[in-house]
Amino acid sequence: MLIVFGILVILASVILGLIVLVQNPKGGGLSGSLGGFSNQLMGVKQTTDVLEKGTWVFASIVGILCLLSPVFIPSGNGTSSKNDELIKNAPATAPKTNQPTTVPMPAAPVDSQKK
Repeated sequence: MLIVFGILVILASVILGLIVLVQNPKGGGLSGSLGGFSNQLMGVKQTTDVLEKGTWVFASIVGILCLLSPVFIPSGNGTSSKNDELIKNAPATAPKTNQPTTVPMPAAPVDSQKK
């Protein structure tokens, strides 16, 4: 079910992005050049209204889908991931590792013939 929500969110986001890219608040954007035919059909004023309403509709669809998708996440009862099984089967104490011993560095040689 989460895959369906993911696909719907991606699809609605792409459509929302296209709608936002088509409109221009000053009226001279892609809506004017793309919509020569649609401007004759619906008129310039209605084209911007449709794009604005589409923006709100798809933004709300994305928001609602994102808020509803956690409801369909399966609960942890009865299911465990591989990491949970590894944690359960891990030994109680960690194995001891051999720490490398540090060897003190010799002092720098003293130059006895200073000028």
